[in-house]
Amino acid sequence: MIFHRYHGLGNDYLVCHHSVAALLSNEQIQRLCDRHYGIGSDGLLIDHDDADISSLRIINPDGSEAEKSGNGLRIYARYLFDIGRVKHEPFLVNTPGGQVRCEVTEGAHQVIVDMGQAKFSPAALPATVEGNEALALPLLAGGHNLSATLVSMGNPHCVIRVDKLDLEQVKQLGSEIETLAIFPKRTNVQFAQVLDRNNITIGIWERGAGYTLASGSSSCAAASAMRKLGLVDENVTVHMPGGKLAISFSGDFQVNMRGPVQKIATITLDNDCFWDMTT
Repeated sequence: MIFHRYHGLGNDYLVCHHSVAALLSNEQIQRLCDRHYGIGSDGLLIDHDDADISSLRIINPDGSEAEKSGNGLRIYARYLFDIGRVKHEPFLVNTPGGQVRCEVTEGAHQVIVDMGQAKFSPAALPATVEGNEALALPLLAGGHNLSATLVSMGNPHCVIRVDKLDLEQVKQLGSEIETLAIFPKRTNVQFAQVLDRNNITIGIWERGAGYTLASGSSSCAAASAMRKLGLVDENVTVHMPGGKLAISFSGDFQVNMRGPVQKIATITLDNDCFWDMTT
């Protein structure tokens, strides 16, 4: 069973063909992603190549499935380039969160992804919140009164604007916010501080994965929220513990993301990894 390991700004994924994934149970995927008992990763990217347009499925470390992942898409695009299925010309990828356009540039180390339209309707996440938009939604978490902006990038995001980013607060409150009753499918969480009109810094709690060093869709959502609030311009650099992504806007909140990808290894999994899980 062959897996390819990549990272985008420290957000690491394993990539495999769907014929390999078909051999794995949900519990085995969780073991695979475990950093102590498996290979370790922030999720599994499953390549479906049985159509004219490549299709991607994204499994979180807890076994749940994500609709979309910005870093996952950049990694998948680089994987498709590495195996020769695409070249430097733009190409399309299907995801459960919608079709996206990708392009591998600068040799293979930078990937551009057209992430689609940022949507601010609570119903798009979904969130059980009244109104067409939720731009300053009051939330109570861990005894803190917070103000949230809800954004869908094809997957759900809850962006908390703060005056000073505190990563320990992200770790402490992220899980509680992710599972609030108003989010029936849970949500990704970002705490965002505006540095100036072209720079923000964020901390990320990823649905199904926990605290992560970087996230593409989270960067897009946080930049979109700050843009919607009128706090940033159309070109925004998002700073995260793992590094930086370039986000730009066109039209009606059409979001473009650019950032790096590195390949780590190609790994052959030994069946002994699962020996105590057999029945």
